[in-house]
Amino acid sequence: MAKHIIHKADTRGYADHGWLKSYHTFSFAGYFNPERVHFGALRVLNDDYVAAGRGFGEHPHENMEIVSIPLEGKLSHRDSTGSAGVIQKGEIQFMSAGTGVTHSEMNDSQTEAVKFLQIWIIPNKINITPRYGQMEYQLKDNELKTLIQPTATEGTLRLQQDAWFKMAKFNAGEEISVNIENPDTNGMYIFILNGSLEINGNQLTTRDAIGIWETDKVQIKINQNSEFLMIEVPMNSN
Repeated sequence: MAKHIIHKADTRGYADHGWLKSYHTFSFAGYFNPERVHFGALRVLNDDYVAAGRGFGEHPHENMEIVSIPLEGKLSHRDSTGSAGVIQKGEIQFMSAGTGVTHSEMNDSQTEAVKFLQIWIIPNKINITPRYGQMEYQLKDNELKTLIQPTATEGTLRLQQDAWFKMAKFNAGEEISVNIENPDTNGMYIFILNGSLEINGNQLTTRDAIGIWETDKVQIKINQNSEFLMIEVPMNSN
């Protein structure tokens, strides 16, 4: 029997720093909820708004897999490996911090806000040489696209973990069944970017999320046109 946990949008932590507004699905910075520390290897899922011309100055990370997914606007990135670039909606970026890296993330616009997801995954091997990468992707109607998987192929990225990231965009009335790639050890965390859908009989709307484990597939019915992110991770990480 599949197990699940639901995180409604209005139960997330929230921090308003003026230039930064951030919703925290899991405990982060000043928000701590002992029941919301992680979902398996998924440690952080922040839903961030950064005002024009502002951002996160240079700061360090180590032994964490960090994924950024812009939803609106443009995000510029620079790190101590010499990597630098700008990403926008339709692009995804990762950084394997490993032995340690410093980086900055700034709104690339002086006039428009940027909205993006920042996601941290606990790695399955520590103290690796830092890595960085980004890529573009296109999402068609009624498509589930793999963006990250353990063995990168053309059109995907790879983290230091047995993890999959899949982005989905489906029209109202569609029904899909999604297999969990490694059901013996992994669970699936689904974050609704927009829309309304039913997942394993549970009704979810914009910015709601559900974690599902101890099953080999997930059943989804689309009530309204919807976009959602599916993150599959091992459940035995702390």
